[in-house]
Amino acid sequence: MSQPSNLSQNPANYALPDHLLELLSQYLQAQVTPTIEIDPTQLAYRWVGGHNGHLEPLAVNLFLSLDDLHGIDTQKSKLVQNTRQFLKGYPANHVLMTGTRGAGKSSLIRALLQAYHNQGLRIIEIARDDLKVLDKIRAAIKALPADCKCRYVVYCDDLAFNGQDESYRTLKSVLDGALDSEQDKLLVYATSNRRHLLPQLMKDNVNIYNGQTDEVNPYETIDETVSLSDRFGLWLSFHPMDQTTYLQIVHHYLSIQKKHIIDSVGNTTVNGDSNLEIQDVEIANIEVTNKALPDNIRAAALRWAAERGGRSGRVAYQFSRYWIGQSKLAAEDSLNV
Repeated sequence: MSQPSNLSQNPANYALPDHLLELLSQYLQAQVTPTIEIDPTQLAYRWVGGHNGHLEPLAVNLFLSLDDLHGIDTQKSKLVQNTRQFLKGYPANHVLMTGTRGAGKSSLIRALLQAYHNQGLRIIEIARDDLKVLDKIRAAIKALPADCKCRYVVYCDDLAFNGQDESYRTLKSVLDGALDSEQDKLLVYATSNRRHLLPQLMKDNVNIYNGQTDEVNPYETIDETVSLSDRFGLWLSFHPMDQTTYLQIVHHYLSIQKKHIIDSVGNTTVNGDSNLEIQDVEIANIEVTNKALPDNIRAAALRWAAERGGRSGRVAYQFSRYWIGQSKLAAEDSLNV
């Protein structure tokens, strides 16, 4: 009878080959996420680095206010109401904002932080591809001191999934799919250009209608595609704006940007000319009043929107930056002639 080998008698003497050790090390690094710590005094974080990444503090610009967002009064009112309930510790809903691009969905999140950071609102931004770490973020929020008054909105921009993407299951469990998913200090606010976050395929309906499916319960496939959206208690839809609203937003942004420039520079001179203060430069041919847009600016704003393929708050803001910048530069250039 053969004797047991030294390996079986002392397994500790066995060493894995180097290439297997390297693979094991890479696997463990990919699976292990460092401990997440949250500082309640930090207004906003962004998750970076993938699965084993970290929360990166963000330097927040609080320039944009809720009053700067026009043409979306209904959506703004509902989101503010939900957020105030959340900050008071009352029941509130996760929010899904869907619709046309550039309509103000992301801007509403920034404006909320400007309005309510003193009342404890905090933002954690996370990309769709990093949603698998949501459970760890939730645990970090839950670990905050009991007397911490801060409440966190986990914000995911441009949320959508393909049929093979499994990360949406983590989001479902955080929304309401798990027994412990209701967190009084965490809500998810997401934006998307589509109302149903998983693709609905025409072939699914056609195959069911024609009896060409092997599934015993084929309608469950359809239910799966809409179940994620259903877990957001508040849906806000954003639609293309009309011309009048677009021009009103252009006027507003031109006014506040001109005022911001004047307030920030005071009596600063242009090109060293002490006789020409920047308040006297025609930054844009518009007064900071409620008057209508001058015809030349109105025409330029409409042309800008046509070239961009549509009207939106984002397009209006971008036009105002263009007009203010080119007018200011033209005024300075005229001094050198």
